[in-house]
Amino acid sequence: MSTEQILSSDGIPLEISLKKAERKNKMRAMLLVGPLFLFLLITYIVPIGDMLFRSVDDRMITEKLPNTFKALEQWDGKELPDEEVYEAFYNDFYPLAMAKESGKLYQRLNYEKSGFSSGLKKTNRKIKKFEKSNFKEQFMATHKIWNNVEYWIALKNTAPNWSYVKYLKGVDLKLDQDRNIVHVAEDRKIYKTLWLRTLKVAFWVTIFCFILSYPIAHLLATLPMKYSNLLMICVLLPFWTSLLVRTSSWMVLLQQQGPINDFIVMLGLTANDARPELMYNVVGTFVAMTQILLPFMVLPLYSVMKTISPSLMRAGKSLGGTPFVAFRKVYFPLTVPGIGAGSLLVFILAIGYYITPALVGGASGSLISNTIAYHMKSSLDWAFASALGAMLLVGVLAIYWIYNKLVGIDNIKLG
Repeated sequence: MSTEQILSSDGIPLEISLKKAERKNKMRAMLLVGPLFLFLLITYIVPIGDMLFRSVDDRMITEKLPNTFKALEQWDGKELPDEEVYEAFYNDFYPLAMAKESGKLYQRLNYEKSGFSSGLKKTNRKIKKFEKSNFKEQFMATHKIWNNVEYWIALKNTAPNWSYVKYLKGVDLKLDQDRNIVHVAEDRKIYKTLWLRTLKVAFWVTIFCFILSYPIAHLLATLPMKYSNLLMICVLLPFWTSLLVRTSSWMVLLQQQGPINDFIVMLGLTANDARPELMYNVVGTFVAMTQILLPFMVLPLYSVMKTISPSLMRAGKSLGGTPFVAFRKVYFPLTVPGIGAGSLLVFILAIGYYITPALVGGASGSLISNTIAYHMKSSLDWAFASALGAMLLVGVLAIYWIYNKLVGIDNIKLG
C-alpha cells in the first residue's frame, strides 16, 4: 500500500493546505461579521451592561462613610444609635464637609428617604462648629433627622456594596430594620399600578390594532394592484411624518373643544357643557398609540395574506362551506403567523412607549417608561431608572419566552 502524501500544486501536503484555506475562510468571515459585532457591542451590550451595573452598585456611600457603617453593625435598629455611632458619622462626614465633597451623598441618601438632603445640608453648614464631645447631642440639635430612627435605618440599609433595594422599590417593597422585605405604606404604592397600567395599555393597543388592521390588510391583499398601492401609501404615510407631529395632532383633535368633541356634540350624543374628556387620561393614550402603531400590525398581516391563494377560499365554498365557515377554517388559520408577528411587534413597542403617553395621557395615562424618563432627566436617580429599565427588559424577554412556548417563534412570519 502506498503511503505517499498527496501534494497540492504548490508542493504543500493537501491536508495542511485544506486546513490553511479553512482558517483563511474563517478569518474572512470574522472580519466581515466584526463591524456588526462591534456595533452591537457598543450600542446594545455595553449600555445594557452599564444599566444592570448601576442598578445594583451601592459602593459610593460605604466608601464615604466607612466608620459609620462599621459602628452601625452592632445597632439593633430599635432605638436611636449610641454615642459611638454619632462620633463615627462625625469622623466620616467632617472631612467631606470641609473638602466640599458631600454633594453626591445628599443626593443618594435622599433617594433612600426623603428629607436626608435638607438635613445633611444643614449639618454640613454647622458641623465645623461642633465640639469634640457629646456628638449625639449636637447632631440632634442640628436637625430633626438625627432624632428619627427611620433615617438611621435607611442609612444602615445602604451598607452593602451591591444592593437589590432599587428592584424592591420598583414593585413597592422595601427593607425594614431587620432587612426583611416588607410592603411600603399604602399612600406610597405607585409602581405596581404603573406596571399593571403599562401591561393593560400594551395589551389593549395590540387588540385594537389587530381589529383595525385585519380588514385593511385583507383589502390590500385582494384589491387590484393600482388600488392596493394607493391604499398602501395611506398606510405608510404615518412613517413619513414625525412622531411628535402625529402626537401633537392628536392633542388638537382630542381636546375638549376639538373637532372630535364638536362632532360628538353635533350628533347629539352629549350636551355641549358635558363634553367627554378624551385627553390627559388613558383614553387619549389608547387612541393615539393605536393610530401610531397601526402600520406595524398591517404590514406583517398584509405580507402573509398576499401569499394566500384566492383559490383556497373558492375551494372551501365549493365543498359546501359558507363564506364565514370557509374564512374561519381555511383563510384565518393561514394568517396566524402574520397575526403573531404583528401582535408581538406592536406589544413590545407599546410596552416601552413614553412620548405619546407623556403628551396625551397625562398623569392618569402615563406608563412605566415615563417614570424611567423622569428619573433619568429630572430626579437624576439613575440607579432606580436603571433598575426599572432592567425590569422592563426582563418583562419583555419573559413575554417573548411565553409566546415562544405557547405559539412557537417559528410560526411568526413577516412575509
